[in-house]
Amino acid sequence: MSSWADLTNGKRIKHLRGCDLTQQGLAEAAGLSLALVQKAEQDRGELSIGSLLKLAHALNTDVSVILGQQAPRRGMSQGTRAALRRLSDAVHDSALGDWDGLGDPSTLSELSRVQERVSAAYWRGDFVEVSELLARVLLEGTARFGQATGYEREQLAAVLTSAYQFASSSAMLLGQRDLAFSALTSARHIEASAGDAVLAAITQSTLSWLHLRSAKAPQAVGVAERAALRIEPSFSRSPRPQLVAYGRLMISAAVAASRRGDGASADDYLSQAHAAAARLGRDGTVYGTHFGPTTANTEAVGIAVALGNHGKALQLAGRTELPASMPKLARNRYKLDVALAQCAAGLHDRAAETLIEVGLDAPEWVKHQALPGVIGKRLAKVSTARVRHISELIGVPLMA
Repeated sequence: MSSWADLTNGKRIKHLRGCDLTQQGLAEAAGLSLALVQKAEQDRGELSIGSLLKLAHALNTDVSVILGQQAPRRGMSQGTRAALRRLSDAVHDSALGDWDGLGDPSTLSELSRVQERVSAAYWRGDFVEVSELLARVLLEGTARFGQATGYEREQLAAVLTSAYQFASSSAMLLGQRDLAFSALTSARHIEASAGDAVLAAITQSTLSWLHLRSAKAPQAVGVAERAALRIEPSFSRSPRPQLVAYGRLMISAAVAASRRGDGASADDYLSQAHAAAARLGRDGTVYGTHFGPTTANTEAVGIAVALGNHGKALQLAGRTELPASMPKLARNRYKLDVALAQCAAGLHDRAAETLIEVGLDAPEWVKHQALPGVIGKRLAKVSTARVRHISELIGVPLMA
């Protein structure tokens, strides 16, 4: 919000409270009187530092946001702000070893089951549940890891590394780049204790994606390529986890190369990914990372779009089938690429329909994606009324 700094503290508090929290509810959550909250929103009197801290905590934000020194993430709901705050606390407190839970932390088997739920929640775009589950895995997992030895220590390292990766990816999707890199740094520090080359490769795939999201395509390509060389499989006898990790890295390199406009390199990397997918024969998942024929085919569409080959993208999309088992986030990210290609091809009605599908299927996730705004601007050249209707329907501002 570009005018955030121009608002008064009271208007900022009211905006952060939103329509999903009443003044009474805010007062109770903050441990303050209703009269004080009412006066704060009306800018009557000065708020003490203590009251500011309590309000910031209840609103799941920072004092700097209330004071206008930092703008809130646009379109972020109260629940998502709470999830982000919880995620940040879990990442930093676990790295510092700050767990004050009563009794013993959860066992390895219990934490492994919770981590499986983290993966499922992440891929359906439920960041509130992701943050709740990750808080348990990271805080209790690091507490137990410090006491573990031998096999248990290796397995806990794998669980924690994967958890930090999901924390990193979630933070990046929610626009928190620094938190994303902080979480992945913790993953890198602990992964060596797992002694798993596949896990290390998947960590590097996450790093490549973070670089790409940070507009550092050359670094993204380099990270993925180097990691792929370290794990390059013999296609005739390599185990499935190795093929999944290698294929995912080749996709990361291909996508990053396409963002640089390097079509030749993108095609080379993509061909390696297709070869790994063909060897797998079916989609697979390792440490919450998906790869197989579906991934290779859908990512090929996005790569064609990035290179400006929209006709090719639509041809590939026409031959691509999406299995029911495809994760929601992956499915909708692919559909945004298709919608962009449809726009470029002048298929505006179809692009609008595709964008609506995505917005209704993943309403919270889509708020934090850049492509809906790009698609909306292109559709607005044909009909601003249609774009306003789509914005209202999916709850995402598509026009300035």
